[in-house]
Parts: sequence; structure tokens; C-alpha cells
Amino acid sequence: MLDQLIQVGKYFLPMIQDTAVNIAVAILIWIIGKKIIKWIKLILNKGFNKHQTDITVRKFLNPCINYILHAVLFIMILNQVGIPTASMVAAIGSAGLAVGLALQGSLSNLAGGVLILVLRPFNVGDYIIEDTKKNEGTVESIGIFYTTLLTPDNKKVVIPNGTLANNSLTNVTGQTQRRLDLKVGISYDSDLKLAKKIMEEMFVTQSSRIQEKEFLVVVSELASSSVIIEGRMWVEADKYWKTRWFLLEEIKKAYEKAGIEIPYQKMDINIIEKR
Repeated sequence: MLDQLIQVGKYFLPMIQDTAVNIAVAILIWIIGKKIIKWIKLILNKGFNKHQTDITVRKFLNPCINYILHAVLFIMILNQVGIPTASMVAAIGSAGLAVGLALQGSLSNLAGGVLILVLRPFNVGDYIIEDTKKNEGTVESIGIFYTTLLTPDNKKVVIPNGTLANNSLTNVTGQTQRRLDLKVGISYDSDLKLAKKIMEEMFVTQSSRIQEKEFLVVVSELASSSVIIEGRMWVEADKYWKTRWFLLEEIKKAYEKAGIEIPYQKMDINIIEKR
């Protein structure tokens, strides 16, 4: 009996030793591989910084490179422990085809992410409005499948890349300058020339106005209960809203001071007594 056990041990001992060595080498490959991946990512980030690569491209490429490097490391470890990867790759390919058919939406989002990266309709930091469902905000990140927006009240909105790539959107801050349009209605009895003059003076003294571009103050419409005065001037995109809010408030104050009426919806009731 003892001799049989010794014979069995002699038979399995080389296999156990080989397996232990392979597992030890696989662990070593994992440790060294992780350090190499970290080093490669560090080199790539230095290259991105050196060539001033756009933040949009960096946020898209970094996760892709990370997944690819870890996949290569995983295959190397499987080879080391004796798991045949050729058949596994074929099986993964077949499974990938089936999964791809089932996940057409996700593949559409992946393709949308690539299109956004190549065509660049917007970048990280731009303020966009997605026209189909009116989601809007500042682009925080462009991922492989989804783009993340931050709304002005600090809510996070996640939109599939396929939606952004296949539908219209508005890039509000895509240009450095924006035209500011203001419309103010005054009553028909008010002094039209004075109202236009007050708005023109507001535009002339506005520090945020781009001086090289002309401004305009005109009567744009004769509405049913008011005369619409429209003013147009150009400002830097990042000063658009502050300038708009300031001018609306100051114009109202100035019109009230000058006795210019800004009409509002109201109902006049006349009571006629029968005699």
C-alpha cells in the first residue's frame, strides 16, 4: 500500500510542481503587468500633456486603453496557467456576435462616441442642449457609451452617445462670442424716441459689450397692446447671462424713472348704468 502511494505521489508530483510554478509565474505576471500598465498610462498622459491633447480625447481614450491593456494581461495569465486561449478567443468571438446582436443599442452608443470624438460637435466644458428631450448642461465627460452633463443647479444628466450623434443639438458655448437680443414692450402712448435713446445709452455704457461690433436699437414689432423695441449687441459668451439679467433690470428702472409705461396683461371693466 505504501509503495502504491509512493508511486502515485511520484506520478502527480511533477504535475503539482508545474502547476505551482505556473501559478506563481502567473501571479508574478499579474504584479509586473499591473505596474507596466500603470507605467504605460503615465507615459501616455505625459504625452497628452506635452502635445496639449484635448481633454475630450483624453477622457475617451484613457478608459479604452485601460481595457485593452488589461485584456492583454488577462490572456497572458491564462496562457501561463495552461488554459488554451485560441479556442477561448473563438468562443468569445462567437459570443460577442450574439451579444452584439442583442446589444445593438450599446454598439450604437459606442459608434456614437467615436463619431463625437472624430467630428467634435462639442467638447468637455461646452454647454449643450439636446434638442429631442431638451436635456441641457455643461459637458463633464464623454465616455465610451454615455456623455455626462452637469446642469446649472448641479444635477448630473447621462445621455447615450447614440442619441447625441444621431439627433440635433445646440452648442451654446461653441463660439466665444454671442449676440444678445433684448425685446421690451412699451405702451403706444409712451415716448418712443426717449425709450430708444435710453436703451442705446445702456448699450453704450455697458462694459461687457464687444466694442468692435455694432449694436442696434430698433422698433421690431407693433403688437396688439405694445410697441416692441428690440436691442442687439455682442458680448463674450461667458458674460451673456449676467449682462442680459443686468440690462433687463436697469432698463425697467430707467423706463419707470422716465415715465415710460411697460404694459402688462390686464382687463378694463366698464360699468354702464341704465337710466
